[in-house]
Amino acid sequence: MAMASSEHETMLERIWRWVKQSWMSIAFFVGFFLFWEFSISLFNIPLYILTPPSMIVTKAWADLPRLVSYTYITALETILGYVVAIVIAMPLGLAIAFSSILRRTVYPFFVMIEMVPKIAFAPLFISWLGFGLLPKVIIVFLVCFFPIVLNAILAFSSLSEELQRFSRSTGAGVWRTFTKVRLPAALPQCFVGLKYAGLNATVGAAIAEFIGSDQGLGFYIQITTGNMRPELAFAGIFFLTGIGLVLFGIITLAEKLLIPWHISVRQAPA
Repeated sequence: MAMASSEHETMLERIWRWVKQSWMSIAFFVGFFLFWEFSISLFNIPLYILTPPSMIVTKAWADLPRLVSYTYITALETILGYVVAIVIAMPLGLAIAFSSILRRTVYPFFVMIEMVPKIAFAPLFISWLGFGLLPKVIIVFLVCFFPIVLNAILAFSSLSEELQRFSRSTGAGVWRTFTKVRLPAALPQCFVGLKYAGLNATVGAAIAEFIGSDQGLGFYIQITTGNMRPELAFAGIFFLTGIGLVLFGIITLAEKLLIPWHISVRQAPA
């Protein structure tokens, strides 16, 4: 009983600590949605232009099965494209960082391609591959790949000369130096690329669905907007935001687990 009580108190303490640290954000969002709710009637805004949050929730609940189905499709496109981007970009970034030939050839090409909006490729992939899952995954992959690979190159090639000399002076071999020094030093910069890619993954999926799709949240938002149903369009936007928040939360959790020592993930003092 004492142990259960102690665990219960610990959970309450964590909740209270979170509330103390986050009360400004909570207050801001509550105030924002309250202002949104009452400003519609206060300023006589037509409902076909902007609808209050209460109506968005009501209409979204009525159309929940379709929203959930489309959310699954968009989430699948987002996760597949993002994971494939990580699997290819991280080893490639490592290879480029250690190869002078690749740095002189592939790296400038990647920088050039990064300057091109990836969405410009979406009509081409859809015309080549049709309206299925694959072209959307490729678009998400392109949106995520370049931030990850470019930050990985920067991360693995930025180890200071002093640390390298210190590792050699201790007799550490190449593999031990990599696992104990270079990789931990590179992870914070790698997570910069992973976070940036995660923030934009849902953007790639949604815009690919705008251009050519018959399902997914991007398609849902486009159709409901065309039918003058802003409440359902906002519902689709909120579900799309939810996918992005979950993905970003997973990346942030992985960052805390892998580099708890780094200043970017240290817990702020209470």
